[in-house]
Amino acid sequence: MCKEFVDLASWECVLTLDARREVIGGSQTALYDAVQNGADLRIYTEFLHNEHVDVTSASAERVQEVAEFAVTYVIDRRWVAGLMNLRQPVQLPDAFGPRSSMSFFLYNQDATQAIARPFLDGFPAEFSGSGASTEPAAKMPKFHLLDQWDTGTNAPSENFVYDFDVYRFLVSRTWREVFSHDADGQVVHGSLAALVDAFAAGSAIKLAVSGISDRLLDEGEEKIAHETLVQVGSAYYYTDQQLFVAGTHPLVRIKPGVPLRYASGGWDFGWLIARSDGHLVYRRYDPYSLATADESFCGSVRWLVR
Repeated sequence: MCKEFVDLASWECVLTLDARREVIGGSQTALYDAVQNGADLRIYTEFLHNEHVDVTSASAERVQEVAEFAVTYVIDRRWVAGLMNLRQPVQLPDAFGPRSSMSFFLYNQDATQAIARPFLDGFPAEFSGSGASTEPAAKMPKFHLLDQWDTGTNAPSENFVYDFDVYRFLVSRTWREVFSHDADGQVVHGSLAALVDAFAAGSAIKLAVSGISDRLLDEGEEKIAHETLVQVGSAYYYTDQQLFVAGTHPLVRIKPGVPLRYASGGWDFGWLIARSDGHLVYRRYDPYSLATADESFCGSVRWLVR
């Protein structure tokens, strides 16, 4: 069912859902296994322009979309969620949205969806509108709002389902794990030398960081095992100290749960520095104020290359 839509050289469809979000091809287990092993994730959907983009339009043209979910979560050893970490709002087919913001869309493996929208233009909260969506739910019959948070602030969010005609979860299995360590920097798998050799040869690097969202839990809340996977932008190796240092692309940190969902105070975004001795620094952006703060801690990390 998926093959005619896939570049067989690098991408494969491991899970297909219909408009009712029922599995019609592949499996959620196959998706989990791929993402847990570092596979990149993209999701293909289809919709009609006047059902999803502009409900006042006379155009019922079918639109195909493929979106990159460059930050992925594997949760409770059974669940996958992906996040868009670089998207600005667009007004299809020819413009950006009216206000500068990040569109942190989130898709779970069951196709429940969410968005958080931190505004970047510096306007006070009263200019932030009603919520994260650009179209009211009442005007979009295929849009089903589950809950809504922080309306009228600089960082509204909401959880929802939009009934796309089809969902195809596409993965690229081009990453291999070469090194992993625990929170104390003790080697669990592979070797630092293998990572350094790949890095020096120009390989891209991806991190799988354990428990990074535990710091969002309230006191007494039970921890849920999770890893956050994100690609590295720049890396450095100190040859005398034999210390490897990497800085990631932006990531979105969300309080872990199944399914993964936004809630007030339960998410933020930022950048991560990771070292091969287990030391981590997270530069956190408060989505409500855009104020920054650095959090230092130790964590287990798997290092993947391609």
